Amino acid sequence: METHIVGAVRELSRPEAEAILARNHVGRIAFAQGNGVDVEPIHYVWDAGWLYGRTSPGGKLEVLRHRYWVAFEVDEAEHLLSWRSVVVRGGFYTLPADGAAWQRSASEHARTLLQRLLPGSFTPADPTPWRSVLFRIAAQEVVGREAFCPQLPRRGAAAPLLVPA
Repeated sequence: METHIVGAVRELSRPEAEAILARNHVGRIAFAQGNGVDVEPIHYVWDAGWLYGRTSPGGKLEVLRHRYWVAFEVDEAEHLLSWRSVVVRGGFYTLPADGAAWQRSASEHARTLLQRLLPGSFTPADPTPWRSVLFRIAAQEVVGREAFCPQLPRRGAAAPLLVPA
């Protein structure tokens, strides 16, 4: 008897999407550049509706200074038919250490979060000292999807059920 595996896709709730953002720390930022779109990997920390990270000075920041709307994506994949993906859309903001009081506060908060992620950051032992620009992305829109096979186990589920053809 032949068996068929049937996949399904569902929308994630906002709390489910935020849980995925919280447990991961590498994603991709997409932004308009010239007549196209660029996508670059970044490490980040999710906290209270914001993505915090650090990057190096250069072309990306010059582009984002004029077009600050970005999309950010993070994925989790167990196999081809079992994955979760979250997309965040919002504004990209640099956090200068010498700006207004709220900017200094946000910058200090970002440094604290990023030091937890990568101990040694912002010290003489910093593994990425060239990434000197702190930023945050406002999570103005958060959408997520999950693909799964009802016949196969999901995290913490029992053995798979196979559907006869």
